[in-house]
Amino acid sequence: MKKYKGEQIIEQLEKRKGGYFFLKVKADIVNQFKNKRHTRLICKLDNKLSFQCGLNHLGDGNFFIIVSTKNLKSINRQTGETIQFEIKEDPNPLGIEIPETIEILLEQEKDLKDKFSKLTDGKKRSIIVQTSKIKSIDKQISKIIYLINNPHLQRHKGK
Repeated sequence: MKKYKGEQIIEQLEKRKGGYFFLKVKADIVNQFKNKRHTRLICKLDNKLSFQCGLNHLGDGNFFIIVSTKNLKSINRQTGETIQFEIKEDPNPLGIEIPETIEILLEQEKDLKDKFSKLTDGKKRSIIVQTSKIKSIDKQISKIIYLINNPHLQRHKGK
């Protein structure tokens, strides 16, 4: 499993580009990972906090990892400060755990399981994220079935 350690200043994107706090990851580092820019990562900050993440295009050929405000606060850091970080390939290609509700549903419904397995990892992640916010199990199952059967209707960024 590839690993990279570094130290850099926490930056923030312009508000019109989302205003996210981020750590820059140079293209030559990304290209060392097996799946290049499609690699899911585990990022560790100041040897204190670890979280799963993905890579985003910075626009200059390099990439960045979003660091949430919540994560920065939990380690008492802010934009402009230098931080130590480590990134390594996430052994889970989805970069997120599949909830029990989805696992059970897929075990019981072979047709759904086949459709789900053909989706891209990004679409699978999207289904997991969208449905995990639903409290009612019945509504959650309905939404999972709907999204697996209609992957082209999933929410898109910016909408």
